[in-house]
Amino acid sequence: MIQPSYRTDFVRFSLEQGVLKFGQFKVKSGRISPYFFNAGLFNTGLSVGSLAQFYAQALVASDVGFDMLFGPAYKGIPLATATAVALANHPGMGGRDVPFAFNRKEVKDHGEGGILVGAPLQGKVVIIDDVITAGTSVRESVEIIRKAGAQPAAVLIALDRMERAGPDDALSAHSAVQDVARTYGIPVVSIASLTDIMALLENDSRLAEHRDAVTAYRARYGV
Repeated sequence: MIQPSYRTDFVRFSLEQGVLKFGQFKVKSGRISPYFFNAGLFNTGLSVGSLAQFYAQALVASDVGFDMLFGPAYKGIPLATATAVALANHPGMGGRDVPFAFNRKEVKDHGEGGILVGAPLQGKVVIIDDVITAGTSVRESVEIIRKAGAQPAAVLIALDRMERAGPDDALSAHSAVQDVARTYGIPVVSIASLTDIMALLENDSRLAEHRDAVTAYRARYGV
């Protein structure tokens, strides 16, 4: 199946912005990865605006039914805000205005109080974040959404590393993304994945030197 072009475009965009890098990187799991993706480096108005357009395109293309967005603190807050703006301007949305909300880490005891900011949580809610590592942010978000009487509809992320967790001698059967989908019974939509990174390595001779290392890493840890 031919991948939508926006997926490859996003990988190229991430490279241009220095968000995706190739080399040798020690990641949170302790592994030495031949690539590294740091969405925190989307840190200018122009780059976040473009990122939000990719999020909006991925969500519209997914055919997931949704009523609003939820951004878990802290990374998800600007992502939900910017993506709501991008959705409002997306031709596939027909001018629909999508509400959004986010949570605070600390409960506020004055003003409106509570931990939620933004539109009331209701209907089908898409959780938006950068990546899924341990799934902690998703679990907390699902609890908040359900407690409000709303329904988690999907998780929207920038990149699916398609990577199994655990030590080398006891690797999990599934990736963190797959575990989230199985645990909560909701789809995880990603703008791009390791498959799209591999496709770019295969088709761009300027990146050929990294192909073998990423292929070997995927063979060892991939799903």
